[in-house]
Amino acid sequence: MSVLAGQLGLRATRQADGRTVLAEQFFQAPFHLSKPHWDPDAEVLHVQVVNPTAGILAGDALRSEVTVEAGAAVLISTPSATRIFKMDDGGAATSTQHWQVAAGGWLEVMPEPLVPHRGSRFHQETTVEAEAGAGLLLIDQLMPGRLAHGEAWQWERLVLGLTVRVGGELILRERFDQSGAALKALSEFHATGPEACFANLLLVLPEVDLAPAWRAEVQRLHAEGVWLGVTALRGSAWSLRIVAPGPIRLRDTLASVRAIFRKAYPRLGCSLRRP
Repeated sequence: MSVLAGQLGLRATRQADGRTVLAEQFFQAPFHLSKPHWDPDAEVLHVQVVNPTAGILAGDALRSEVTVEAGAAVLISTPSATRIFKMDDGGAATSTQHWQVAAGGWLEVMPEPLVPHRGSRFHQETTVEAEAGAGLLLIDQLMPGRLAHGEAWQWERLVLGLTVRVGGELILRERFDQSGAALKALSEFHATGPEACFANLLLVLPEVDLAPAWRAEVQRLHAEGVWLGVTALRGSAWSLRIVAPGPIRLRDTLASVRAIFRKAYPRLGCSLRRP
């Protein structure tokens, strides 16, 4: 079976009329773009990245490069989960993501969950570079596997690296490197159940706000089987972690977080559903 060296390149710019457009775009399999949609109420360009193949296979190497210029606003989403298939003979797949946002720009990245299948190995490195005065919401979701097929916690290795710089200053560097069995043991320790799902949110604000109005409301979502933590990072950034007892609870919790954020950051009013 042939492997894929997929590439995605986007550069968003603001026109004189205030609308955001893609000044440059490039993609090759397994990446494909649906027609971008401008949301006039939120003043955000919604770009949906589609994978028309079955999923990610051994040997696949994916690279994404997205730049948002000053005054532009973009939401990047996916219509379905990213599935990482079983890999024989020690094979693995990789993904490199680079998100750049200029001062006055806004970028929201909210893909559907990552679903590692039994026997899979996947390594993803994400780099965020935001100028001072930029805004960003990055959301990553992880399911424990194909729950309907009884394949939870059976991947071989999953590596998720994240490096964040704001105004040229390194504010966060983290690395998740776990087998399915190790993460299953951790979820059992926290009593989140056999179908625990995870989300990692990074929020970068245009201005420093040490006591945002949304913090207490978001923290109240930590209840009834949902674990949620909020951590202030250096400068104008925040980290949120969510563990939920299943995919539906995770989806509902993320929707609630996004609705709370929307009160303070109107650009999050852009619908994730295409019209």
